[in-house]
Amino acid sequence: MNTIIAFILMFGLLVFVHEFGHYIFAKRAGMLVREFAIGFGPKIFSTTKNETLYTIRLLPMGGYVRVAGDDPEIIDLKPGQHIGVTFNEVGKVNQIIVNNKDKHPDCLVLEIENIDLDHKLVIEGYEAGEERSYTFQVDNKAHFIMDERATQIAPYDRQFASKSIGQRGMQLFAGPMMNFLLSIVLFLILGFIQGVPADEIRIGSVVENSPAEEAGFEANDTVIEINGQSVDDWSDFESFVQSSPNQPVEMVVLRDGEEVPLEVIPASIESEQGEIGQVGVTLALEKSLLRTIPYSLQETYEWSTLIISNLVKLITGQFSIDMLSGPVGIYDATDQVVQTGFLNFMMWTAILSVNLGIMNLVPLPALDGGRLLFVGIEAVRGKPIDPQKEGIVHFVGFALLFLLMIVVTWNDIQRLFL
Repeated sequence: MNTIIAFILMFGLLVFVHEFGHYIFAKRAGMLVREFAIGFGPKIFSTTKNETLYTIRLLPMGGYVRVAGDDPEIIDLKPGQHIGVTFNEVGKVNQIIVNNKDKHPDCLVLEIENIDLDHKLVIEGYEAGEERSYTFQVDNKAHFIMDERATQIAPYDRQFASKSIGQRGMQLFAGPMMNFLLSIVLFLILGFIQGVPADEIRIGSVVENSPAEEAGFEANDTVIEINGQSVDDWSDFESFVQSSPNQPVEMVVLRDGEEVPLEVIPASIESEQGEIGQVGVTLALEKSLLRTIPYSLQETYEWSTLIISNLVKLITGQFSIDMLSGPVGIYDATDQVVQTGFLNFMMWTAILSVNLGIMNLVPLPALDGGRLLFVGIEAVRGKPIDPQKEGIVHFVGFALLFLLMIVVTWNDIQRLFL
């Protein structure tokens, strides 16, 4: 149960932060945000405020921000069609009743002669039984009423396509950007709580019955030399140790102001990189306000480069698709992390946030990166690509991504349960 709750909260946070980025920059640009959704599938909660429908849906595996103009507008009215209209206090049309007009006895029924809800915001038409044509101005926040459900109209200046290339690009980029910011914040909190790695290679703890304990290492020892070479940071230490499984390594540590020579033989363990050495020590942590901010930025950067590196390996065939994990695999990994404590769970969430940000920037159709690519092409060629052609590309891309998700999920199930 703890894992289920942790998994839902983690995904909810990652999705909320991502979609909030899209949402806030859409609002800032003056776009009409029709819906802010967490999850997919049937609604389990919904409320409307300031033009936007906020929903929580049954499947917590994603979310979306639906902006006017992103998709074709749902209701298309044509000349000859009969509609009902009602008016606000200044005489503008505030409701356009598409069907079930008998349920609105106070509405004026018109046969449409001409209608423009994108630019001029006018309706021209004939009242039933009359030959005279009327012209009515439409309020820019008027609503369609169809099947007794209200949908706000979206004049062109409230649609995604009407905004500048910079505004559209920023609205698309804001989701991944917020995931990177979340990662930085989480690493910042971790730094405040547990401390950040010390500048020097100072031993924090020594694992019982480990090669390091047998060699005589003690907590607070500072490693200054390995195999006759000076070392400056923990990555140098790890590199020496991991490259020397079952081989003697000569080290010099500084202990209480004195240099102490030690010889350690790293144990051999199997990893994804093959056989590596391990001695059984941890790096000392220290709580420093000035060093916590750079630490959070560095951790986000290092995880980003690692994920990008693995992504490149996948594209070039050095990384098997069988090594990818979908929701089932992430759930299993989350279960293991939750058992190791809250701080490790927080770090896992930060890593997944970086991963979500990067994957959404991959220039594939239907992802933020794919849509950014189309905006970039428009900036270069000076005019947008045909929306219908772009829509087809995104539809095909989404179908392929969905297929990939099925394959990855099946691999997870086979690996974990079969």
